[in-house]
This record gives sequence, C-alpha cells and structure tokens, in this order.
Amino acid sequence: MLLEICANSIESALNAQNGGADRIELCSHLEADGLTPSHGLIKLTRELLQIPVFVLIRPRAGNFVYSNMEMELMKEDIRHCAEMRCDGVVIGCLNEDRTINDYQTAELLECASFLDVTFHKAFDQVPNPFEALETLKEIGIQRILTSGTAPNALEGLDMIGELIEEAEGEMIIMPGGGVRPNNLERLFETGATEYHSAAIPKNESTTSIEMVRELKRILQMAQQ
Repeated sequence: MLLEICANSIESALNAQNGGADRIELCSHLEADGLTPSHGLIKLTRELLQIPVFVLIRPRAGNFVYSNMEMELMKEDIRHCAEMRCDGVVIGCLNEDRTINDYQTAELLECASFLDVTFHKAFDQVPNPFEALETLKEIGIQRILTSGTAPNALEGLDMIGELIEEAEGEMIIMPGGGVRPNNLERLFETGATEYHSAAIPKNESTTSIEMVRELKRILQMAQQ
C-alpha cells in the first residue's frame, strides 16, 4: 500500500521523504485547502527529492468553476511541471451545478501528456459521486482523491468502499481528509491501496517526520 503526503513547503516535502512516504502532493496555502505552489518551489522540490512529486494545480481559493483565462493559467502550470520532470499533477474542474466539467478536465489531461493525473477533492462536492466516477473513468483520469463526500475520510468510509467497488480496478480511489495514525487501520476496511495525509500535527504547519514514519509503519504492518 502506498502513502502520499500533502507537502506545503520544501521542509514538509523533505520530512515526507525522510519519513518514508512513497510520493508527495506539493501545494501551498493549506489554509485555503491548497493552491498551486510557486515555480521556484516546484523546481527546488523536484531537484531535492528522489520520490515521485505530484503538483496541485489550483490557481485560486474558492470554487472549482474556472474561466477560460484560468484554464490557460493552469495549462501553463502543468507545462512547467512537465518541464521540471514532475511525476504527476492534481486537478479538479466542476460546472456551476457541481457536476464534473468533462471538457475542461479532458483539456487539462491532454495538456498533462506523460504526467499521471489525480482528480482532487473537488470530487467531494459533486451531487452524484457514482455518475462523477463514470465520467472521470471515461475521460481517462488515473486517480480520485476523496473523503467519500463526507467532511473526512473516516466519516466517508462506506462511500469510499463503494466507490472502490464501482471503479472495478480501472482507476485508483485514494482516501484523504483527516487521515492519521489513529484512524488509518479503520480505513483499510475500504480496500484502498493508496492513502493521502498531510501528517501535520494539530496547531502546527509543517509535515511531521514522526507522523509520516508511523503512517508508513502501519501500512507496512498491514501488508505482512
């Protein structure tokens, strides 16, 4: 089972790697639920890390309904990630009714070229998660990050399990949202093979190497 850590700085990224994470999702401004990191942070992180680096592509806080100009900005950020030899990008585009914007999603997927693509927790706002899953499956998205449309992954445990069944192995459903060492084992009930956590202790702002190590230890124990 794979552990992805949401890293909001170069320090968090290094702590994730040194703690045993398998991959990071690089972002900035976690207080706004994550925005695209600067080009400098992307470049430095890619140079310093040996593990895969996925980059969040989200130009602003607020909703996930994007204008044509915002789409061009996201495409430029994706091209930069490709130039820096990042491993993947994390995107999410919705319509005004909160259904998946299949046209914009497909455009960004095409722009991503060889990069792996995850659809982020914008998914948790859709009115019909099973319909959204089928849409993303048809477009060719490789992975969905979700808390099962609930405030956190533990509360959305049943829905995550149902989504994994519905995906039928054609795409990865990755639980995220409040994933911590004290609830990770409960999430195994979903059958997920990848897990997402910021691993940031309460009242702190940087990924904890100790928490990453504990999350990784629990995953390794489960596979023995």
